Amino acid sequence: MPEAGVATTPVAARGLAWLWLAVAVLVLDQLTKLAVIAHLEAYVDVIALTGFFNLVHVHNTGAAFSLFADQPGWQRFFFIGVALIATIVIVWLLARPRADGRAFRMALALILGGAIGNVIDRVLYGHVVDFLDIHLAGWHWPAFNVADSAITIGAILLIWQSWRPPAPEPDDARPG
Repeated sequence: MPEAGVATTPVAARGLAWLWLAVAVLVLDQLTKLAVIAHLEAYVDVIALTGFFNLVHVHNTGAAFSLFADQPGWQRFFFIGVALIATIVIVWLLARPRADGRAFRMALALILGGAIGNVIDRVLYGHVVDFLDIHLAGWHWPAFNVADSAITIGAILLIWQSWRPPAPEPDDARPG
């Protein structure tokens, strides 16, 4: 029984509360892509911001690092399906009545927002809009976007979280 005056929130609701972060990533991703589409001609315009960072406008029909980009088109629907399955799994993981910690939930929310952002591109355009170009001494990292950054940060957080010892479960997460 909770103490008088202490509000309790079900664990599932606390997990789903992280959806705000997924929505923030999604909105930032889509707004930046719309700005790039409106202001940069694909494969032509380059805005040099520093000696190692440009804004460009490129299309990626593949996965990370343009993996499968040279395929005849099956990959569009494959990646949409994978992202939709990942979305269902992530929402389920966020909603399940088990405490996994803030870093875990933050990581899932970042991955969710990024995955949905890239799915929207694939549905609307048939490719993902990439625009962040990091380079050094003539070598260019594959262009990426806000969604890709969120997915990468989320994956790093998941890896970091897996190395940490498990936190003790709060009283409302224990069975019985």
